[in-house]
Amino acid sequence: MRENPLKKNSRFYLGMVLNVVEGMLSGFNFLLLYEAMKMLWNGTINAPSLLRLSLFLGAIFILRIVIYSIGYTQSQIGGAAVSNRTRLFLGDKIKRIPLSRFTQGQTGQYINIVTSDVNNYEKILTHTVGDIVKHITFCSMMVIFVGCIWLPGGIILACIELVLIPFLWLSFRVVRKYGTEKNAVSAETVTSIVEYATGIQTFRAYGIGGTKNKTVTSALKHFSDVSYNYEKHGIPTNAIQCIFLWIGLPVMIWAASIPMLSGELDPISYLLICMLPMLLAKLSDSISRGLMSYKNLKISKDKVVDIIEEPEETGSMEPLQTSTHEITFDNVDFSYVPGEPVLKHATFTVPDQKLTAIVGDSGSGKSTILNLIAKYYEANGGTISIGGKPINHVAAERVLEQISMVDQDVFLFDDTIRDNIRHARPNATEEEIEAACREANCDSFIRKMEKGYDTPTGENGNLLSGGERQRISIARAILKNSPILLLDEATASLDIENELAVKQAIANLLKEKKTVVMIAHTLSIVKNADQILVVGDGKIVEAGTHNELLAKGGKYAAMWNAEQKLSV
Repeated sequence: MRENPLKKNSRFYLGMVLNVVEGMLSGFNFLLLYEAMKMLWNGTINAPSLLRLSLFLGAIFILRIVIYSIGYTQSQIGGAAVSNRTRLFLGDKIKRIPLSRFTQGQTGQYINIVTSDVNNYEKILTHTVGDIVKHITFCSMMVIFVGCIWLPGGIILACIELVLIPFLWLSFRVVRKYGTEKNAVSAETVTSIVEYATGIQTFRAYGIGGTKNKTVTSALKHFSDVSYNYEKHGIPTNAIQCIFLWIGLPVMIWAASIPMLSGELDPISYLLICMLPMLLAKLSDSISRGLMSYKNLKISKDKVVDIIEEPEETGSMEPLQTSTHEITFDNVDFSYVPGEPVLKHATFTVPDQKLTAIVGDSGSGKSTILNLIAKYYEANGGTISIGGKPINHVAAERVLEQISMVDQDVFLFDDTIRDNIRHARPNATEEEIEAACREANCDSFIRKMEKGYDTPTGENGNLLSGGERQRISIARAILKNSPILLLDEATASLDIENELAVKQAIANLLKEKKTVVMIAHTLSIVKNADQILVVGDGKIVEAGTHNELLAKGGKYAAMWNAEQKLSV
């Protein structure tokens, strides 16, 4: 069982203790002021007594500075240590969360939690809690101080503090309703903004940039509305609370005047007692705001806890070792949305070290099959096996060790070309990387660049063309040299020149004996495959070689004939 990353440390608790001490020492200021006022009233004030009070006040002030400095530093270091441990834990945790979570619209939430919410939780530890503790201690000292001078006055101040309870309850309800909603909307807004920034070129190309992007503007408007409702319900509650807190001043003036006029309470005590409700009202308002802020920031903590408690992959981390690498689907069911099946009892076998092509209409489930093989998703039913071993209970990380993938949409890190390729096999030598690039038909264009293999690719490879990115992706697959190769429409959306270069790179990639599953948008590319699977209505409706399927005169034959007419 891993240690709770949110667990506080000794430095944090030391900081809280010193905040309490500093709050208590703040109360001594009133004691010294009270003594000075009494001496002035009684006519006993003189230079030596004033000097003693001043020295005592100075000593208290210096002690407070020392204690505050140490306490603040310890709180900051302790809180930052918890935040640091939390971030490292979440980084490790995200590696263990099922991959399907990252393709279900959760990315924006994860970004928001790991950045904004962790920052908010750090603010709780380093600022909010310490300020609340210090202010509560200071207020308690004032209540005790007044109570020692005149007990009913202490009771009146304590009652003023109790006024906070119903208003805090109301404020917490506002936070629970609108603060939680605001946090959720914030995550949605992050997702929309990330999507907008990623697709900005497309938006501009179609003249829908800026305010015409309805998704982003709608998300921002929603965030604005929630924020407004939050303030609309929170401010009146705080305003009424302040009125009740400040009512304590006239109540104290009137209540304390009775014993003062009867001689039971001296004028100096009366004057000081009547001044303190003003300070208490301000401190109480600060406590209320601090607690409301704490409650609001605690929503962020709860979001962090949600990730901590999120289910992890339960598959075995034992290496997946098989003598062969045929892939078998046995009555596999899958749906992205409950009640809307994409695959229904899909059954087929991809032979070991053979090329199997998957064709079918758009949305028929071709890419879903590759996603299930790679364990990006878990099948809802049935069994998927590699080399005769079911992978249902094998960790995705172990399955992916056996697989190289070349997708239509290539992801590149904001790094050099060399290091982007090296991600496939971190211990690869320079010679092995360059050899893989030659096989992937990209060594020549890399060497023409000013910095060669050390050329930055830009964010997600935006400094390279589509064909260049695709060939670098193939170089990674060649370098990894896995026994299973998945190709998802790797030549789609390329111009003729780049398509020919990528096809040659794929041909080089297929030289080695591998179990290959290929999805292609044109049938001419796959006609020489060892096996062609035709997907339709969530099932394998036809299977065979090119000639066998043409002879059947079924769906594949109709697709082939339609393609031939288009190419004429």
